[in-house]
Amino acid sequence: MNPKLRKWRNFSILWSTAKPNDAVPVSVSRALHNGPDTVEELLDRHVVKEEKKSLDDDEEELLARRRLTSTRREALGLYRDILRATRFFPWPDQRGVPWRDVLRENARREFEEARFERDPEVVTRLLIGGRDAVEAALEKLAEKHRRQMEKDRGDGR
Repeated sequence: MNPKLRKWRNFSILWSTAKPNDAVPVSVSRALHNGPDTVEELLDRHVVKEEKKSLDDDEEELLARRRLTSTRREALGLYRDILRATRFFPWPDQRGVPWRDVLRENARREFEEARFERDPEVVTRLLIGGRDAVEAALEKLAEKHRRQMEKDRGDGR
């Protein structure tokens, strides 16, 4: 018989034989409660424990490849976002070269320099820094456009 079912069956037998004014036995109340008595018991039951499995070399390599694949995807996504963002910079610099081309060359060079980086912390830091730089450049560009539009509206009045 299932242990829980047996416990409830014993409880129901004890409960049915008890007189209305009788105190409930301690063992029955414990069976009814069946919960942790201390905080440690509560944590042991409900907190997920990290199991330290001993992985063989093949499994470790597979996990490393999966992490690399996800960071590689993020890096490619960042590179594409940079290429898309450079479309908004068509004007030339002092040498006459469009900023779009300068930015693309710099992005390509930086990605090539970090191509063989394997340290996950460094790769993550580079990805976050790249995202922040793209967002900051686009925000500055949008702010300049807003100011220019306000200036044009003010001059047109």
